Formats: sequence, C-alpha cells, structure tokens
Amino acid sequence: MQPDGNIAASLGDYSVNLGQFSEAALDRARHLDTGLPLASFAGKGIVAREIDALVHRLARQGLLEYRLSSPRDERDLVVIEPQVPDYWPRRAKLGSRDTVVLSRFAYLRRRGNEMVLESPRAGALFRIGDPAIAATLAALSQPQKIGKLDRKALSFNLLLLELLVESQILLKLDAKGGDGLRVNEGDGNLVLWDFHDLVFHTRSTEGRQANPVGAAFSYASAVPPLPAVRPPWPGSKIDLREFGSEPDSLFPKLSRERHSTRDFDDKHPVTLCELAQFLDTTARVVSEWKSEPHFDGGPEVTYSTRPYPSAGSAYELELYLAVSNCEGLARGLYHYDAGGHTLAAISASAQQLQALSAAAQFAMDAPGQPQILITIAARFGRVSWKYSSIAYALILKDVGSLIQTFYLAATDMGLGGCAIGTTDIDLFAKMTELELHIEGPVGQFALGRGKKPEIPG
Repeated sequence: MQPDGNIAASLGDYSVNLGQFSEAALDRARHLDTGLPLASFAGKGIVAREIDALVHRLARQGLLEYRLSSPRDERDLVVIEPQVPDYWPRRAKLGSRDTVVLSRFAYLRRRGNEMVLESPRAGALFRIGDPAIAATLAALSQPQKIGKLDRKALSFNLLLLELLVESQILLKLDAKGGDGLRVNEGDGNLVLWDFHDLVFHTRSTEGRQANPVGAAFSYASAVPPLPAVRPPWPGSKIDLREFGSEPDSLFPKLSRERHSTRDFDDKHPVTLCELAQFLDTTARVVSEWKSEPHFDGGPEVTYSTRPYPSAGSAYELELYLAVSNCEGLARGLYHYDAGGHTLAAISASAQQLQALSAAAQFAMDAPGQPQILITIAARFGRVSWKYSSIAYALILKDVGSLIQTFYLAATDMGLGGCAIGTTDIDLFAKMTELELHIEGPVGQFALGRGKKPEIPG
C-alpha cells in the first residue's frame, strides 16, 4: 500500500498494480491478510464499492482464497482455492428435500499434510480442515437427501453443499436423476470420459488449474538429474556400426537435420502457398471409407486415411491456426478442414490472439512470437467411443506422431518449427466457443521461416 493510495500485489519478482483507493478503503483492505467477510463490502456505500472492486481485481489474478470458518473458534473448516482466474464463490439453491451426490469426477486426496477435494470440472478446489466434513463427503458417494444429513452441522453443511453443487463437485438429482451414476452428470458428452482421462487433460495443461506448469525444476534439490544417455547394460554386445551404410534414401538426412526453430524471420514470413503445401503434406485427408458394424446391432463407422498414423484410424485431431505473419493470409484464427483442404476463419478477438501467441512465445523461450501457431485439438469422443481406459493416452500418442510429421515436412521445405509443451485449454474454449471436454487442445506447434544466423563481416 503506497502513501498516495495505490495498492499493488507482489509475489516474488511478479507485481501487479491494483489501482488507487481512498484512505478508508486502505484501512479496510488491511484486513485481507487475515480475512475480510464477503458481506462487509456487499453494500452500496463508497468504501464497499471500492473494496468490491479491489477484491475482484485480486480474484482475477488468482490471488484470493475463501475461508469457511467455525463461528466458535474461527478455525478454518474449509478453504476454497480458485483454479481459474475468474472464480467467485456462488451458491446453488438447495432445500431439505433435495437429493445430492458426488460427481464421479470428484476426488479427495492428501496434499502434504492437508486433505483437498477437487474435480477437473470445478473452478476451485476445497481444502478440508475438519475430519467430520470429510466423513460427510464420503457419505455422499451415494445420493443423500439434505434433510437427512447431520442436523447439528446442517447450517454449515448446507452452505458448503451449495458451493459444491455450483462448482459441479456435487450433483443435484431431480426426480428422474436415477442413482447419479455415469450418464447423469448433466452433460451427455461427459459419458465418453473416464475419470483418469479428464483429470489428466485438465491437470497437464493450463487454464483449469493453479499448479506450477513447465520447467519449474521442482525436484532439483531432492534428486540429481538423470544422464542424457542411459548407462549400457552389462554383458556381451553386438556392434551394429559394422553393418552401417548410407541407404539410397533422403530420409536419414532429413531426420537428422530435424531440429526445433524458435527464432523466425519476420521480414520473410512463410507464404500462404507454403502453408497450403505444408498442410497438404502432413494432415490432408487422403481417402475416406466405411467399416462394417463392430458388434451386432452396432452402427456403421466412417474412417479416413491421412499422412500420419492414428490409433484405430480414428483421426480425431483437428488443426487451428493462429496466424500472426503469413504472406497472403490475414492475421486471425482459422480452422483447417482436412477433408476439403480449406481454411475457415473463426471470430476471435485481437486480445485473445495476442494472449495465445504470447503464451507460446513464453513457453518456447523465444525472442518473438511464432508466425503461425498451430493448436492441435482432439475430438475426444472419436477415440473414447471405442477405447476404454487408454483413450487419452492414445490421443497423446497420435499427437506425437503428427508433431514428428510436422517437423519432417518443415525440414524438407526449408521452414522452421517447434513443438510446444503446454497450452491454455480455457483460453482456447473461449476463442472457439467449444466445450473443453468435447473438443480441446492437446498440443501446439510453431511454424515459420527460421531466421538465418548472421555471419559477422
């Protein structure tokens, strides 16, 4: 808090300015480090409005937690930790006759010395500080009527249950809701998801969790790094170098020249003609065909063939191109129709495009933004309709095959490319208006003309 009324939030080397406030608002804001009741700034007074603005700015930066405390001793019973920047605690309406059950995606686990309740569908996780609450949650693995819960703690439980229903950790069952099992999650597309797949999808990407992502070197102080090349197994060996010879093929040269390019020549960007050739070589549909039903009474299934391998010929991957600098193609977001070999423009704001490209630049540790950023998205149901337990793993294997195909094609064309290890699934969902569990990002690849190293005169 500055003498002129400005407030900034700092965490390590990161700092964000939150605005200028009155002296009265500064006095009240000092209580934020111990806790400020939401009701204390719910009014229409000037100071209340200032605090409300300050708190929402903190929330957008992911810098707030929300405490549910015991009225007797102010002990934290539950602490809500937001996982998305726009989370704000909201309550669903529940009555004593309502029936609730835990979502099949909800899980309670140990984190350090704490117990946390979370779900890949929720915008926040709930840190549980009271064993009695954990016991109540365990009982909700089966549908329970609100009126039959422990009445001694019902007033608090009702508040918590309403927060959990709004976060989709709990489901409110209607008269036709059945037993709350697989098909009754309120969204038919979730039927296609196994629990571990949706957890992995949301917890190994950005946008739906608040954990550190990327090269954090979290275990550097605990264990030494593994060697680049595995130590050889003991025993006798067969030296394959005796059989080595250069085959009559360009492939060995191409595969050995493949490398990641992070610095692009914006004075000589990739052209639309080159982009068309790149997509034709790597991702265009070569043929389409139909199969007989896989089981009695099953439907006929359509398939396609493309230049890269895909598990079960599902070809669930879709390409979305964020174009920043391409000769002959306007800046914007495009979907590549692999069947028609066409690009379709998608309405996305300049701010969203900038955020997507800037995140890719940061992830690559590059001096500039990629000329074309290809986001690889998956139509998840295309794989999970057939495969159980391994659906998401198969999708990631397909991503690896496609990215290697991208690398080889770029190398062959004299272009540069770089695979990117993370992407913001929530930002992509906002840009495309696609639900993240229906079609969402599983990989990214930067494409452009690599900058040639300068030769000193």
